[in-house]
Amino acid sequence: MKIAFATQDKVHVNAHFGWAKSIVTYEVTPTGHSFVESFEFGDKLEEDGDEDKLAPKLEAIKDCAIVYVAAIGGSGAARVVALKIHPIKVPEPEAIAQILDKLQTVLNGTPPPWLRKALAKDNPRAFDFEDETEAAHG
Repeated sequence: MKIAFATQDKVHVNAHFGWAKSIVTYEVTPTGHSFVESFEFGDKLEEDGDEDKLAPKLEAIKDCAIVYVAAIGGSGAARVVALKIHPIKVPEPEAIAQILDKLQTVLNGTPPPWLRKALAKDNPRAFDFEDETEAAHG
């Protein structure tokens, strides 16, 4: 499953989606995680209501299941969700490595329903969850 992180320093989730200097992506599996790509956004980072600056960021995360952000505006969140990507707000800067480790641990256990849905985006039939009580396309 591919995960994106909005970051100013490529080490922590510490950026608003709209004005992140970088978005880094990782592949996460139950057995580990690996760096995929870093996208740099150098100009027009200020919070100015300019929706056009979201387009390159949305393009960068289009194949991700989850994007971790410090904050995200309403229209940005709506556009992310429309791409079937789950935005997660991190209330205080958190190390990307810690989040990756936590995700890996959750994937080894029983992922919560929202994460199962995110996994399904990536690989519709790759996981066989035993206690599945809700319809696959609920």
